[in-house]
Amino acid sequence: MTPGLWQPVLTELALWREAGRRADLWLRDDDAIAPTPKLDRLIALTAEFAVPVGLAIIPARTGPALARHLDNAEFVHPLVHGWSHANHAPPAEKKQELGDHRPPGVVLKDLAEGLTRLTDLYGRRLTAMLVPPWNRIAVSLLDDLPSLGFTALSVFGHKLVSRPRLSVVNTHVDIIDSRAGNACRDHTVLVASLTQELERARRAGGTPIGILSHHLVSDDEAFGFLRGLFSATAQSQAVSWRTPGDLIGP
Repeated sequence: MTPGLWQPVLTELALWREAGRRADLWLRDDDAIAPTPKLDRLIALTAEFAVPVGLAIIPARTGPALARHLDNAEFVHPLVHGWSHANHAPPAEKKQELGDHRPPGVVLKDLAEGLTRLTDLYGRRLTAMLVPPWNRIAVSLLDDLPSLGFTALSVFGHKLVSRPRLSVVNTHVDIIDSRAGNACRDHTVLVASLTQELERARRAGGTPIGILSHHLVSDDEAFGFLRGLFSATAQSQAVSWRTPGDLIGP
């Protein structure tokens, strides 16, 4: 960990500690399909710091090989990453799998099948949290998700909020810049973003903050940022790393 780099986060967390409070953070990693060396690197890093990770798995493109591989990965919590991560939006629009470009019944059928497939693979270990590909979903679908068996939804940012029978647990700091060739964002920029989210959460009463990663495109810079983050939060003694299940309301 580079001490000077992380000082803004440590200074903000000192305010939490002085108030007798702890910040709730959680980690979500997207696009899991099969065992890979980069996934193993993520598993080892989170295990080293005892940080749980919500692993968003693409149901249509995965199978027993990944499930067996995760058998002993105690800090990994499987989540449902849409159905096949296929784009159904026209070229002029942002990519979406779960938009309004297909009949709602077709989209919901895909989601039900995805939940069933991952439940068959992971059983009670699966958290019934839907992670829409590209963090986009038609608002018209949200009220139908609980009837399919989903208890939570996770996208990016602050726009969607929880509703009856559906907790919304979002991510807020994405360490990968897809528009820059999937490079890791500048660490100084990421630290500033995290500090801002921590201050916002402190003033809002302690809402959880989500960190978003993508192991398949992560490089040494991305994994280095996560190591620094885990080290800094451990040093602060003012952070609780939560599982996805911890953050789902009753």
